[in-house]
Amino acid sequence: MDVKAYGLTDVGRQRQHNEDTFLVADEAKLFLVADGMGGHAAGEIASRIAVDSISEFIVHTKEDDGTWPHAYDEHYTRTTNRLMAALRMANTRVLEAMRKDAKLRGMGTTVVACMADDGKISVAHVGDSRAYMIRNGKISRITNDHSWVYEQVQAGMLTEAEAEKHPLRNVITRALGGALAVNPDASEIDSQPGDVYLLCSDGLTGMVPEEEILKLVTENANDLEQACKELIATANARGGLDNVTAILVKTT
Repeated sequence: MDVKAYGLTDVGRQRQHNEDTFLVADEAKLFLVADGMGGHAAGEIASRIAVDSISEFIVHTKEDDGTWPHAYDEHYTRTTNRLMAALRMANTRVLEAMRKDAKLRGMGTTVVACMADDGKISVAHVGDSRAYMIRNGKISRITNDHSWVYEQVQAGMLTEAEAEKHPLRNVITRALGGALAVNPDASEIDSQPGDVYLLCSDGLTGMVPEEEILKLVTENANDLEQACKELIATANARGGLDNVTAILVKTT
């Protein structure tokens, strides 16, 4: 399966530093968005550590199952297992950095990652950075936010509309660097030609509703660079309250 991809990040209109980091690795068909958190630019360090660690792990496990010391989950393909193990290793690297430098304590990062392999798209994530699929003129969310408000939605205490406006909507319940062990959620999708997959930080989804994301991507489906620019420009026009990052991956 061939894919083409483009990614873009922007500091937004309110922040002084961009703590988002992304990766478009065409050869490995690996795509990542990480949204860091922590004072004194520590969030930027956490997201960079995560992206570098995941990329390194995927490259080094190209010829093996690549999950050691983590168990291999038979419910998923080898590619998805490698991706989940890479996120767990990144968690370890973020924790190690905090142990070595007290100024970094309290930092963390979300991450959403996908790989294309053998007709499938593997997705793994921790936190509230999201993955979407756009197919046949419809948008569907692949990931579920690891956040307090989403847990309330699942429990029936909040509606989706209430969650989108809730003052605690940015409180996440799972992140790299937040605990000694982390459990990524994973999904596998049988891809079709013409599918477009969006990976993004909450700086996009907090500003631009899903139906408008669908419209902007669909209108620019043949120009992924322009589509990314339109998504980020729209988020900034709405106030740009956070760093905003988007990667679009199209199967061909």
